[in-house]
Amino acid sequence: MPPLPGLSLDFDASLLARIEDAGLNASAPPEQRVLGGWVLRLSPGKAKRARCVNALAVGRLPLEELLQRAEASFARAGLPFIVRITPFSQPADLDARLAARGLPRFDDTRVMVRMRLDPTRPMALPPACELETPGHGSFADFVGQLRGSPLAQRQAHAERLRASPVPYTGVLLRRAGQALACGQMAIEDDLVGLYDVFTAPDARGQGLATALCTHLLALARSRGAACAYLQVDADNDPARRLYRRLGFEDAYAYHYRGSDAALA
Repeated sequence: MPPLPGLSLDFDASLLARIEDAGLNASAPPEQRVLGGWVLRLSPGKAKRARCVNALAVGRLPLEELLQRAEASFARAGLPFIVRITPFSQPADLDARLAARGLPRFDDTRVMVRMRLDPTRPMALPPACELETPGHGSFADFVGQLRGSPLAQRQAHAERLRASPVPYTGVLLRRAGQALACGQMAIEDDLVGLYDVFTAPDARGQGLATALCTHLLALARSRGAACAYLQVDADNDPARRLYRRLGFEDAYAYHYRGSDAALA
């Protein structure tokens, strides 16, 4: 496919389109419907990518009607109206048209890609540390604790993981029995996405996230993955430095527009 505005020229545009599809598949919630060529995600969970509009096609309805009907769907679900804007969004001027309607922009995000996963052994864990593979409920509960998410959002996260069309493998890193860091991966064909990488605030700067991500990437490579991607807030400099050290580079950006950025 020809390059699209906003895609890094260091990567093949067709690969980035596959990565966008893989990310959409990995974040699909049970509460999802199609409206005129747009995908409406209506999860009550924390992750905005699971409770937003993804405009995958120009749409079979006039834009104003699409927006009105989509807004009504989010209102019925008790959710703020959010649209995810990527280089692949349709129509191509959707971002400008939403801005003209007064919908604020927020949460600039980078999709980072590591082109090759070479066979490698995971790095040694820090002293007294061990890895555990919990169930989806336990993993979502731990992530929710780190995020400060209420119980309903933790439950929605767990349900999304259980129902995901792309299977997840989550890992907790414990030291002396205490969980200090977590992360998970979702593999689709030869692509692996890293998700929910968090370290407890009082355990940061100790190499825990590096060890955990290295373990996940090595495990993904052993299961046939050849290329990795992840999504990270554009202003999360510590995380972005970590991912660059692991071989990831910026591939494209996305952001959101919504009726109430503070509520979103």
